Amino acid sequence: MKKLLALAFVAFFSINAMAQQVDLRKKITVSGTAETEVTPDIIYISISLKEYLKDGNSKKKVEITELENQLYTAIQSAGIARENLTINNLSSYNTVGEKKKNPDFLVSKQYRLKVTDLNKWNAIVGAIDPKGVAYTNIDSYDYSKIEVLKKELKIKALQAAKAKATYLVEAMGDHLGSVIDIQEVNNESFPQPVYRTMMMRSEAADSSASAPEIDFKKIKLSYIMNTVFEIK
Repeated sequence: MKKLLALAFVAFFSINAMAQQVDLRKKITVSGTAETEVTPDIIYISISLKEYLKDGNSKKKVEITELENQLYTAIQSAGIARENLTINNLSSYNTVGEKKKNPDFLVSKQYRLKVTDLNKWNAIVGAIDPKGVAYTNIDSYDYSKIEVLKKELKIKALQAAKAKATYLVEAMGDHLGSVIDIQEVNNESFPQPVYRTMMMRSEAADSSASAPEIDFKKIKLSYIMNTVFEIK
C-alpha cells in the first residue's frame, strides 16, 4: 500500500510539473523578407600557359619561364599585386631529365588570378604570347562587402517581421510583446557567370589575343526571418 501511495504521489507531481511547462502565452508567428542584388567586384580567373615549338622545331621551343615572365610583367604593369596570382597546377612536369630525353616535351602550368577590373585582365592577356596561352576562363566571383550586406539584410528582414506582427496584432485590439523565437532562412544565389572560354591553341592562334566575352549575372541575396512574438 505504501508503495502504491508513493507511486501515486510521484505521478501527481510529475503531471503537475509537465502542466507548468506548457506555454500558455498568446503568440503570433510571422515572417519578414529582405533581398537585393549586387554586381560581383571580385573575379577569379584561371589561365593555362603551355610551351610550344616554333614551326614545329624542337630547337626553337618557347620555354614556360619566358611565358611566365610575360605574365608576371603584365600583372605588374596592370597594377595588380603579385600575391593575387597563384599556381593551380603543373601538368606534364616531372623532372628535368624528362625534358632532356624528349626534345618535344612541353610543360604547361595553370594559374589563378584575382582581379577587380576586367579591363586590366584584358590588358594582361594581350601582353602574353597568344600561342603560349592554352586557355583562360572564369573560376568564380564574389562581392567584397558581402558580409556587411548580409548583416543589413537580416536586420531589415527582422524589422519587417516585427512591423507585420505589430499591425496584425493591433488590428485585433492587442499589443505586441517581446520576441519569443527567431529562425533564419538563407536564400543566397550565386549563379555561375555566362562567358565564352578563350581557347588559343598554337595552330590556330592569331598574332594578338582577344579577351573572353563575359556577361555577369548579379549575386542575389535574400533572407527570410521567421519570428514568434508574444501578444499582450
